[in-house]
Amino acid sequence: QLQLVESGGGLVQTGGSLRLSCAASGRTFASSTMGWFRQAPGKERDFVAAITWSGGYTYYADSVKGRFTISRDNAKNTVYLQMNNLKPEDTAVYYCARKMTSGFGPRLTTLAGYDYWGQGTQVTVSS
Repeated sequence: QLQLVESGGGLVQTGGSLRLSCAASGRTFASSTMGWFRQAPGKERDFVAAITWSGGYTYYADSVKGRFTISRDNAKNTVYLQMNNLKPEDTAVYYCARKMTSGFGPRLTTLAGYDYWGQGTQVTVSS
């Protein structure tokens, strides 16, 4: 069993920054690929970024590449999402999730590839 709790969301102006955290409880965190997704009002939940268990490999959606950075600290059972140069279109609820299989590979960017989800944290970017 794995529980995930996101924090760090809030209201920020265009061009600002936020760092989201996802605290995990459970023995499998350190060996798991982790991902961030987001869901804007009235839209589907979309992939944002993923990181392998060691932190050695990361992958980003094109829409956030160069602005967002995913990282993790396995000693703290936490994965982070540093978001810079935020835009109004980044407004969404952000969720962290654990990928069912290790590494990247199939279903990395799809909801079906993840089995544990947090409750989400709201990010609002004002123009």
